[in-house]
Amino acid sequence: MYVLMEAASGGKFPIYFVAVYVIGFIAAVGIGSIAWYNSKRPAGWENAQRPDYVPDMKSKENSQDSNS
Repeated sequence: MYVLMEAASGGKFPIYFVAVYVIGFIAAVGIGSIAWYNSKRPAGWENAQRPDYVPDMKSKENSQDSNS
C-alpha cells in the first residue's frame, strides 16, 4: 500500500518494477492460452477449430498411435 501511495504522490516509482509485472502477465496469458487451446476441449467446444497461430503439439498418446 505504501508503494502505491508513494507513486501517486509523485515519488520516483521504478519503471522496471512495473515492467516485470506487465511482461510476466503477458507471458502468463500467452502460455496459458496455448496450453488451453492444446488441452482437451470442454463440453460444447469439441468441434471448435484451433486458431492458426497456436502450434499443434502432439501428446504421448498421439505419438504412440502414429508409430504403430
